[in-house]
Formats: sequence, C-alpha cells, structure tokens
Amino acid sequence: MADSSFDIVSKVERQEVDNALNQAAKEISQRYDFKNVGASIEWSGDEKILMQANSEERVKAILDVFETKLIKRGISLKALDAGEPQLSGKEYKIFASIEEGISQDNAKKVAKIIRDEGPKGVKAQVQGDELRVSSKSRDDLQAVQTLIKGKDLDFAVQFVNYR
Repeated sequence: MADSSFDIVSKVERQEVDNALNQAAKEISQRYDFKNVGASIEWSGDEKILMQANSEERVKAILDVFETKLIKRGISLKALDAGEPQLSGKEYKIFASIEEGISQDNAKKVAKIIRDEGPKGVKAQVQGDELRVSSKSRDDLQAVQTLIKGKDLDFAVQFVNYR
C-alpha cells in the first residue's frame, strides 16, 4: 500500500489580508476617536502595511483594530509581524508585514517534534518552505496533526495536500 501524506505550510490568503485592511481603514475613517488625528492604515509597497497617527496610543489602537479584523477573517496573528511605534516628524508610525512560509530552522524544529513525540513510522522531510509528512497509516498522520496543533509554535500552520 502506498504511503499517505500531507504538507505543513504557513500561508496567508493575500485577499483576506487586503479585505481586513480595507475594513480597518473604513472603521478608522468613521470612528469618532480617530477624527482629525491623521489616523490611517494602508499598504506601503507590496508587502508592508503602514499605520500612522499623531500619538503613540492612537497608532496602537489602529493596530488593535487591524488585528481584530484579521481574526474575524480567520487569519492567525502569528502571521502578523508588527514593529514598535516610531516617531517620524510629528507622526507615530508602525510598519507591519505578513510572514509566510516556514523557515528552515522552524521546519527542522517541527520535524524534530514529529520524530520525538509522534507515532513511529512517520517521516517528515523539509521541502523548501513547507514540510511533507508521510506514513503508511492515516491514523498516524491525524495523530501528527493533533500533536502539531497542540504545540505553541511561533508561526501559523495549515495542513494541505492530504492524500
């Protein structure tokens, strides 16, 4: 019988992030506490998100609104990498980015967890920015998924290509 397998990936749906950003921008433009303070959130270039306002508290509030919108759209906050508020002229700014892909180090950590704590006979191999997990038993693969979901990893994981 052929091995069954699935991939562990860390991907974010770009359209969902865009929708969350647009919803946050709309809420910021309508909320009373953000009126006349230069509060905004927008894409800065291709991968960066720029939040700015005239005080540190307000720019943190913008980040909070954006995080709430991400959660509602089913995007893990582990994928959001937001910096600290920086003073730029008279405005405070926060640059944030969306992290995708599993780094080599993180993939090795997950593979080690699977080797050490997972069922015997399960193989994990790193393939670029994802991890392929294979086994003869589908029950073992489901046990691995449960194991990985139970771990508190620094990055968001999804399971795809289950076959």
